[in-house]
Amino acid sequence: MRYFIEFSYNGKNYFGYQIQPKDISVQEELERALSTILQEKIKTTGAGRTDTGVHAKKMFAHFETNQVLSDQFTHKLNSFLPADISIKRIFEVKDDFHARFDATFRTYEYYISLEKNPFTQDSAWQHWRKPLDINKMNEACKILFEYEDFTSFAKLHTDNKTNLCKMYKAEWEQKGTELKFTVSANRFLRNMVRAIVGTMVEVGSGKIQPEDIRQVIENKNRNSAGTSAPAHALFLVDVGYEF
Repeated sequence: MRYFIEFSYNGKNYFGYQIQPKDISVQEELERALSTILQEKIKTTGAGRTDTGVHAKKMFAHFETNQVLSDQFTHKLNSFLPADISIKRIFEVKDDFHARFDATFRTYEYYISLEKNPFTQDSAWQHWRKPLDINKMNEACKILFEYEDFTSFAKLHTDNKTNLCKMYKAEWEQKGTELKFTVSANRFLRNMVRAIVGTMVEVGSGKIQPEDIRQVIENKNRNSAGTSAPAHALFLVDVGYEF
């Protein structure tokens, strides 16, 4: 039987979601706990990968076992996991339903603090030394919808077969002294969201103009875009499926 897991995690102590040869990952912790409880080797497939230090408020993965899981299994799994990983629910799906390939969209949020805030050091980019023009940043966001090839925002030398992504939402909003960037697409390239945020901050700080985003994208060159924003302020917040 194939099961889906909905879970969340604080990525501060992990080198991303996906298993690494030498470094601790969320996937490793999840598979270790599942294998211990079920007393068999369990492999999971995630909805995607998150970079070192990135968090997830809603993440999915699937795994297979011949065992029938009880209603108490979610609680038991949580007991075997560290405090920074939380299982929300586990449910059975069709044998061919895939956590990665059947996802219809992913949504991320990125947080920027416009004041020095000791309480958001681990969850927001502290960008209080220079003001940011949110209106210009949103102007630049609208240009993203004109394109599907986001090579300029992709990490170099990856195994991507295509750099095409369909953008569904890209918007900045301000609440008090905090900016939140929400971006949703059918798929994201490695480092893509952080590269977009870094470039948008260049727009907001006046280093480049909103219309310059077109040239950045059309260059199809990572060096044309801005520096990647810090990972600790990025959250995967939703993954869509048609169950």
